[in-house]
Amino acid sequence: MFTNQRFTHMKLRHLLTAVALTGAIAANGAPTLSDNASVFGQPVTWDRHSLLINGQRLCGVMGEVHYSRIPASEWRQEVQKMKAGGITMIACYVFWNHIEELENQFDWSGQRNLRAFLEVCKEEALPVVLRMGPFCHGEVRNGGIPDWVVASGCKLRSEDERFLAYAQRLYRQIFTQVQGLQWKDGGPVVAAQFDNEYGGHGSYLLALKRIALAIGFDLPFYTRTGWPELASPVPFGEMIPLYGDYADGFWDRSTREGAGTYYKAFNFHAQRTSTAIASEQLKQQEGTSSNAGAQQYPYFTCELGGGMMQSYHRRIYTYPIDAYAMAVVKLGSGSNLLGYYMYHGGTNPYSKIAGMYLNETQRCLSTNYNDMPALTYDFQAPLGEFGQVNPHYFLLRKLHLFMQDYGTLLAPMEAVFPCAQDIKQRDDSHLRWSYRRGDGPEAFVFVNNYERFADLSAKRGVQFTVSGVTFPSKPVTIPAATACIFPVNVDGIRYATAQLIAHRDGKIFLEQIPGIPTEIALQDGKVLKNVKARGTAKPVYQNIYLIDSETAGTLGLEQPVLGTTKGAEQPVSFTRLNEASALRTITVGAKKVAEEPTDADFEAAAVYRIDLPTDSTAHQRLLRIHYRGDVARLYAITQEGDAKKAHLIDDSFYNGLPFLYGLWRLPEGCHTLELRILPLQKEMPVYFPREADTTPGEAVTSVSIQELF
Repeated sequence: MFTNQRFTHMKLRHLLTAVALTGAIAANGAPTLSDNASVFGQPVTWDRHSLLINGQRLCGVMGEVHYSRIPASEWRQEVQKMKAGGITMIACYVFWNHIEELENQFDWSGQRNLRAFLEVCKEEALPVVLRMGPFCHGEVRNGGIPDWVVASGCKLRSEDERFLAYAQRLYRQIFTQVQGLQWKDGGPVVAAQFDNEYGGHGSYLLALKRIALAIGFDLPFYTRTGWPELASPVPFGEMIPLYGDYADGFWDRSTREGAGTYYKAFNFHAQRTSTAIASEQLKQQEGTSSNAGAQQYPYFTCELGGGMMQSYHRRIYTYPIDAYAMAVVKLGSGSNLLGYYMYHGGTNPYSKIAGMYLNETQRCLSTNYNDMPALTYDFQAPLGEFGQVNPHYFLLRKLHLFMQDYGTLLAPMEAVFPCAQDIKQRDDSHLRWSYRRGDGPEAFVFVNNYERFADLSAKRGVQFTVSGVTFPSKPVTIPAATACIFPVNVDGIRYATAQLIAHRDGKIFLEQIPGIPTEIALQDGKVLKNVKARGTAKPVYQNIYLIDSETAGTLGLEQPVLGTTKGAEQPVSFTRLNEASALRTITVGAKKVAEEPTDADFEAAAVYRIDLPTDSTAHQRLLRIHYRGDVARLYAITQEGDAKKAHLIDDSFYNGLPFLYGLWRLPEGCHTLELRILPLQKEMPVYFPREADTTPGEAVTSVSIQELF
């Protein structure tokens, strides 16, 4: 991997100091997992509501990041950015074929160095849930299981003695990285997940747990994915089932817009399981609990879609509100841990086997359902492939502030569903809302008037009655595409048609929801009507501050976040060298969807040369290529002796978004890039979003450099 160590010259000087994020103790007396390293090693327990540290409830925010998909020199600043975004816990796969692609050759060096990554997490006071496999999926070749294991003839993901022996070797190796960094040792590793999306007999998962315990893993809790339904259960308490949902899925077999049952993620309901995740493998799924005792576990998620990847046959384009509305719905449905997959994108490491990549394809020996890009795993996440900050980073952050300051109050509250829980796609007959309340008068009202592709209408004449309070005083209209949370009997506020964001330093911050008149009724009888946002400089009443949405997302940040854009884009010179010489034949693969091109197909691609300014890698700069085509690949041109060599550095399945590349990762002295684009064809068996221009052919409309903080 060509990793430019000059990236460290920034010394993190542009990183924000998220003072506000460590103020949660002052608001409610309970620690958050990432307040400081002193919580490491303290007793962690759980009940049917939430996690508890030293008996204090908390609502965590977990973000998935894959250390082996990010250069090691960037880990610290990326972990700090996650923490600044409100992440209080990290989830991370350990991909077996990233560390033992070749049998008996374990590689924990460079960006594969799990221990070094865990040390960073420890120093940044972020707990870690290790998703240890042996099967992970993660759109990695064979789901992370090395080719040599697949070819060995043992029965994968089973109690086959040979496979369990391999799994034991893997877990022993992982333990060498974890030893001394477990929670009991004052380290960050607080939990481990066994396998992933497993639907067989629970005895296999228990066998993996026994192996881990015998090796020395001794953690506060263990997890598994709560989907699919197990053929036979694991005993209660052995592993907490964690759930997920997505706004759309690259794995769906359909090539039409709005396919599948993803729309259910935008409606409040008590059912924890998704009917849409991994639909290509699990087929038709029923919305059932994983076992009769599921409701006795806390409702946690590990795969709430922070974005979505593109597969070759299905080019998903996500919107910031997709992730935000789903998160509001999960909280309103009773979840007390928001776990995003992915929160940070990445890039696949290079394979050690010539001519092979570590992406999932239909040509893989196993887990061969989808053709994924060879290198990019951007996932349209809040933090993208190169750590670039996307809009939903700030959109979600205001929820995370709320969870840190009011999580202790929220956690034991039960979800109540006044509306229908099972509705049809695009149902626009009523406003979707729920509320949560406990034994006291406090409550939170959750509203969602958004469904992906549904164009829901504004809802008029809306009032809520919760905990004996009817509000607002006169019916209001809830605009389309609105998702928000209203407080009832909280912090001296009887009700408010503004979203409660944070309670810091004695100040209560509320967000004015666009299109909804703000009315704040106080317990002392005073009612503030049609209040306008004043920002953080002047309260609207005593210690109550009303802020706009942008301020809510950046509350407490003293500096711009590293990875946000600054200044104007700088145009970059590019030249078309060759037109595409022939159209490739698009074949249908083993799983009956279109196959991605091979390396050989790019010999006939259109070729562009991009000439970079000599100082283009001197700062954190992002290359932005606006193009139209089927698949694009970017190569670094380097001089090796008397010859020039082209090294593949990234790729893109076209979906209407620009092709991005972090120039600080270029090899030293590289100032010339080559872009190869395969043209779009007529009537391709591919889903393209409405944002994509599907005119046959290919083109580059602009190339620019965007400087980042």
